[in-house]
Amino acid sequence: MKLATLVYLKKNGQTLMLHRIKKARDIHEGKWNGLGGKLEPGESPEACAIREVREESGLTIETLRYGGLLVFSGFKGDDWYVWVYTADNFSGELIDSDEGRLAWIPDDKIRTLPLWPSDHYFLGWLEQNKLFSARFEYSQQDEMLGHSVVFHA
Repeated sequence: MKLATLVYLKKNGQTLMLHRIKKARDIHEGKWNGLGGKLEPGESPEACAIREVREESGLTIETLRYGGLLVFSGFKGDDWYVWVYTADNFSGELIDSDEGRLAWIPDDKIRTLPLWPSDHYFLGWLEQNKLFSARFEYSQQDEMLGHSVVFHA
């Protein structure tokens, strides 16, 4: 089981995205993602989200907005539990990320990028400010086989 976070930083109708093109054997190679990564032992999801954004972008998050929990069943041989956040209150200057190329993408262009199929679902839920728990299943060939979602009040 893998525990991770995913954060979408927002400003002026744009979202900071990471084009995963730098790391060897990256499971997200060639895809565009939000920022984030794996929890360290004893770390809360919120602390992980803040730490990962600072490490990957140089930006310091002041306030996080929780979006939901994603479960990727059997993804790349593991079950992944991913806490998803958005943030529009942050400070600092962008750095050159070791993970890939950072870019501010207009919100209406994000879904034209090479994304994982599941991203098209939960990015919409985040835009609608829906609190969710969702499960996605992928094949060994990285095709999405199905999903289920519960929305919370």
